[in-house]
Amino acid sequence: MKVKRKIIEIDDELCDGCGQCVPSCAEGAIQIIDGKARLVEEKYCDGLGACLGECPTGALSIVEQEAEEFDEKAVEEYLSSKVQEERPDETTLPCGCPSVQIQTFASPTSRPEPGKPTVQRGSISALSHWPVKIRLVPPTAPFLKGADLLVVADCVPVVYPSFHQDFLKGKAVLVGCPKFDDVQEYLERFVEIFKTADIKRVTVPIMEVPCCSGLPIILKKAMEEAKKEIPVELVVISARGEVLKKQKLAA
Repeated sequence: MKVKRKIIEIDDELCDGCGQCVPSCAEGAIQIIDGKARLVEEKYCDGLGACLGECPTGALSIVEQEAEEFDEKAVEEYLSSKVQEERPDETTLPCGCPSVQIQTFASPTSRPEPGKPTVQRGSISALSHWPVKIRLVPPTAPFLKGADLLVVADCVPVVYPSFHQDFLKGKAVLVGCPKFDDVQEYLERFVEIFKTADIKRVTVPIMEVPCCSGLPIILKKAMEEAKKEIPVELVVISARGEVLKKQKLAA
């Protein structure tokens, strides 16, 4: 039933799709759809405006208008269904796809193994495990236990020429994009990782573009929910592959 009440309004012209508002909405009423923040359903928004302070462009506002009544029970059912839909099987997909099969690799070496293809000197991979996508790595993955964690925006390895040597070596890596993936799912995944994996420190290389700025915010909120204090270093990379800034974030 429609009633006159307060509800969130999103200005499409001002929204850049950064996703910073998504983790602050405990009801999951806001999602990034087609590169913009959208209200999923009116009945999921409580109208309290917890998301307002997270928007860097001022695209969010609270208005009073005719809207569906806030339905707390519907919110609970919605959040429960999202958890069931968004968590992949922890070992393999139904189709048998190996994309989520946990693998760990021996420490990289420049000495070729018999019968193995050789690579040029300097091009040895520093990757220590598989998978690497945030959405595919279970919080219980053995390579996360006590790890020095690298949470990287997926454009960075393409842009930064010495990614393996300067960032990846000796770290467990998780790769993702807060603009095009489900930010709430990221938040839930990192809360579980921080609760169970005893992460030692986190390095977060992101691009200079606004949409990347949501990644360290997600990590901060996840640590707060997990009640963990973990040292975090933010590294901002330019579109030309240069390090623009390194910053220690408050735990």
